[in-house]
Amino acid sequence: MMKTIFELENPSSLPGSLHQPELPVTVKESIRTALQWMVKAQLPEGGWGAGFHARQDVMDPHAVSADPATTSLVLLSLLRTGNTLNSGPYKQEVNKATIFLLNAVEQWTEDQPRLTTLSGTQPQQKLGQNIDAILTTQYLTTLLKYHNRHPWKARIDRALQKCVKRIEREQDHDGNWKGGGWAPVLQSALADQALENAKEVGIEVDSDVMKKSKMYQKSNFDMETKSAITGKSAGVLLYSLSSTTRSSAKEAKKARVILENAKKEGKLKAEDEMNEENLQRAGIAPAEAKELATAYMINDNTRNQSTRDDVMTGFGSNGGEELISYLLTGESIMLQGGNEWRSWYETMHKRIIAIQKNDGSWEGHHCITSPVFCTAAALLILSISNDMEE
Repeated sequence: MMKTIFELENPSSLPGSLHQPELPVTVKESIRTALQWMVKAQLPEGGWGAGFHARQDVMDPHAVSADPATTSLVLLSLLRTGNTLNSGPYKQEVNKATIFLLNAVEQWTEDQPRLTTLSGTQPQQKLGQNIDAILTTQYLTTLLKYHNRHPWKARIDRALQKCVKRIEREQDHDGNWKGGGWAPVLQSALADQALENAKEVGIEVDSDVMKKSKMYQKSNFDMETKSAITGKSAGVLLYSLSSTTRSSAKEAKKARVILENAKKEGKLKAEDEMNEENLQRAGIAPAEAKELATAYMINDNTRNQSTRDDVMTGFGSNGGEELISYLLTGESIMLQGGNEWRSWYETMHKRIIAIQKNDGSWEGHHCITSPVFCTAAALLILSISNDMEE
């Protein structure tokens, strides 16, 4: 009988990783050719671009202008595949693109609504008007996890603080983010993730903004029917489920760890289930216990639903939004620990490799069609185990 791809494990030593399983040959080759294509697509100024929504037919990566959102997504994929400012075969590309982003943030004026003078880009149109600042924040916070003592650290910290303040300012009254694009829940989930990550690396984040963000994400899930609400996800169940799954992931993990520790300490019995009452018995204050139990329930339901075949079809064809949704789901599963991610990856890596083009890139068939954006998202999915937590 053929073994699954993760039955044999081999510890890896890629930056920022612990005990990742050895990837199958097909995945390694897919990543290799994708990276080769990607570095050739880098623009002279150091960034990468997705092009404009009005010209979704433009597939030449050198026929578009660099934008911060796409550049950040590419850089995240380079980090995850072992390329940092100091190491990896593509460290020069990482350095050049990081300077491009830092310059963009430093030149960002108060009267400039977006982190770029470009308007109508594919990421902006589909993922929201704040996506450039959001993805730049995600990249810079991830970069600090690799380079906490780099000579550029002070400069990166200042750029992060500037981006975070702008993201906070653009939150709407309901906890969503303004200018949400075609599927507002995706921008909201990515913004929530960006602020969480910024807080983890020591950047000051407004707690009220974070609380409203979590409440908004939870409002996109019907507690009675245990189903996602698709009103702000362009009617696409995948987008709504993946967004809610990712945004509840860290709270769900916190709840699980509290329950497990309470059982080890004898405060709870081994058979005690996850609920508000048991979290209180574990020593958690009532208000927080309610929030954590709710997040755990939502995450458990949305995570399971988001991997159904009928949900995975998304809009009906592959686009950048589908790839981002798969990524959000995968990262949520990874955060929970255990072996559940293995079965998800077993299916997902085959789905992703099957749609890779002969030149090593991916492209979308609707909305975000950009080969650069789609290739970066696909790379992040294929190399997701490189960020596995111990």
